[in-house]
Amino acid sequence: MKLGATGEPDLAEMLPQHKFDSKSLEAYLNEHLPGFGPEREATLTIAQYRSGQSNPTFYLQKGFQTYVLRKKPPGSLLPKAHKIDREFKVQKALFSVGFPVPKPILYCSDTSVIGTEFYIMEHVQGRIFRDLTVPGVSPAERSAIYVAMVETLAQLHSLNIQSLQLEGYGVGAGYCKRQVSTWTKQYQAAAHQDIPAMQQLSDWLMKNLPDNDNEENLIHGDFRLDNIVFHPKECRVIAVLDWELSTIGHPLSDLAHLSLFYFWPRTVPMINQGSHIQENSGIPSMEELISIYCRCRGINSILPNWNFFLALSFFKMAGIAQGIYSRYLLGNNSSEDSFLFANVVQPLAETGLQLSKRTFSTVLPQIDTTGQLFVQTRKGQEVLTKVKHFMKQHILPAEKEVIEFYVQNENSVDKWGRPSVIDKLKEMAKAEGLWNLFLPAVSGLSNVDYALIAEETGKCFFAPDVFNCQAPDTGNMEVLHLYGSEEQKKQWLEPLLQGNITSCFCMTEPNVASSDATNIECSIQRDEDSYVINGKKWWSSDNFHGGHFEIHFNQVRVPATNLILGEGRGFEISQGRLGPGRIHHCMRTVGLAERALQIMCERATQRVAFKKKLYAHEVVAHRIAESRIAIEKIRLLTLKAAHSIDTLGSAGAKKEIAMIKVAAPRAVCEIVDWAIQVCGGAGLSQDYPLANMYAVTRSLRLADGPDEVHLSAIATMELQDQAKKLTAKM
Repeated sequence: MKLGATGEPDLAEMLPQHKFDSKSLEAYLNEHLPGFGPEREATLTIAQYRSGQSNPTFYLQKGFQTYVLRKKPPGSLLPKAHKIDREFKVQKALFSVGFPVPKPILYCSDTSVIGTEFYIMEHVQGRIFRDLTVPGVSPAERSAIYVAMVETLAQLHSLNIQSLQLEGYGVGAGYCKRQVSTWTKQYQAAAHQDIPAMQQLSDWLMKNLPDNDNEENLIHGDFRLDNIVFHPKECRVIAVLDWELSTIGHPLSDLAHLSLFYFWPRTVPMINQGSHIQENSGIPSMEELISIYCRCRGINSILPNWNFFLALSFFKMAGIAQGIYSRYLLGNNSSEDSFLFANVVQPLAETGLQLSKRTFSTVLPQIDTTGQLFVQTRKGQEVLTKVKHFMKQHILPAEKEVIEFYVQNENSVDKWGRPSVIDKLKEMAKAEGLWNLFLPAVSGLSNVDYALIAEETGKCFFAPDVFNCQAPDTGNMEVLHLYGSEEQKKQWLEPLLQGNITSCFCMTEPNVASSDATNIECSIQRDEDSYVINGKKWWSSDNFHGGHFEIHFNQVRVPATNLILGEGRGFEISQGRLGPGRIHHCMRTVGLAERALQIMCERATQRVAFKKKLYAHEVVAHRIAESRIAIEKIRLLTLKAAHSIDTLGSAGAKKEIAMIKVAAPRAVCEIVDWAIQVCGGAGLSQDYPLANMYAVTRSLRLADGPDEVHLSAIATMELQDQAKKLTAKM
């Protein structure tokens, strides 16, 4: 990563052809940019980013305030190019839903200010890697950087155009045909010499358009490593830059553009850093990138017409290179080395032609979904993809705010409430149809579907509440759905499903071992048209923030009409309630374990002890490996339990349910404990969620029944099964 004198990548003085009246700009910003005015006595300094080859981009600093200005180039421009108003519009839409882009602040259409239209956005401080080989970092970090990049691309392509209010941002279906036509015209308008390969490639692309050219996703148009800002220390994308070519179109065009460096011609040394990639460098293969992308989007990784999209990407790159050289000839180039692009067009076009003739079907991962053990339904895949991105866009970014709310109100009555951000998130989730996902009759999802969804929500302690999938409401809603009368459903189930009320579950008692239900001391007596309850309960669940209460029932009268199903049928109801509900916690702990392992790995790649990174110490490396093994084990067992409930019912899945109730909390407790150890003192602080994770997971070994009870039940069922096998053999 190359830094300029100010510490910013590739900054230098403004190019002569891009200079503008800084005093005029300053006066305009003083009047129109909030927060800019108070710094009137400070001097406005302006530097230009050298890396930009299209719309000139500038770094502004006044006192402690820093901004980025992006403008149109001066002079004669190609038709439909350099539409910075579109850049501002799409960034504004993306920022509103939490996608990582710089915050757009101000758009100016008044060309009298600096000679062209321009817009101001926030300056994002982070790392930009100009070299695709990402020198100076470990292979593990390099791999994480690439994975974060492709996951962000998948996140972009999973956004809903209607939710972004970008319905008119692109023309619609037929994107590939329009791209070939547009870039052909752009090239012809800027061509400085005859290059037969460009015309041949244009002809081939037009004759080999994908049969299904109807994809309509928001695409970036120039998604690559050096258009991404990473966190200063973490392998996390904090901003995606340069949205000039964004539109509504086919998402594979972005993925192919990102994959160009795998095929970059060696005769183009100026930007040919992909050819220098060595084995074991940590950079994923193209197949691995595709697999990660498809997994994140929930689509099949066998990509039709992959050669078309690669060829189209090289055609576009050749057209862009021609445009850069054309602007150099006109004297309004954005970079001093723009003249070098004259020799880039032909090799790029020839590479595109070569790729057009290649077959990739045997190279890409072959996935036969019919052979998978626990297959999601199509709807389950779609919902899982939406949940993943809702988590990334909205829930995880709000985690710090929620934690701070409870910390600040620890000694206040407000601690029994919940921060307003959760209510806002619930409204958003409900609007997107991510609501009551746990209940098959409402959501249309199988238990296997929901198992993988619950894994995602388990990564944040308040996420289940956002989707109205929190305990104990889920179990109570299941009871009402399965056994409640129509009147009871209207009075209690409907408001619970709407999220208008919450519920509680009281079972555990302070004076007896409640794992043995025959010990229960709380009494209930019929008195005419009511039941009278007396007794004490504690650890009574509350789904505001995970708190629990001790409740004393003193002559509490409950209408007899509130009794569900009838007297003497409580055990029947409890077994039905403890079907899917008994593995919801297990499903979520898998996600919690994934989050803990992520934190462990991030810490291990960042911290140094005894002159080497933590991951280089064998004990830490082994714990990372053991954690991955344990997570895969409990995920498979959880999915098997879910599959058994789907196919055999709760009764037929008793042993699998009991096994995962023991295995999941045990394994996750150990993983979280290891993560805390790797994080040291920070792991016990509120800087990380690990301490809370451990407390919650450890409590499950009691709340969902002690391990000892489950183990005894498993042993009994195993002995019975073995006896049946022996009898069958005889």
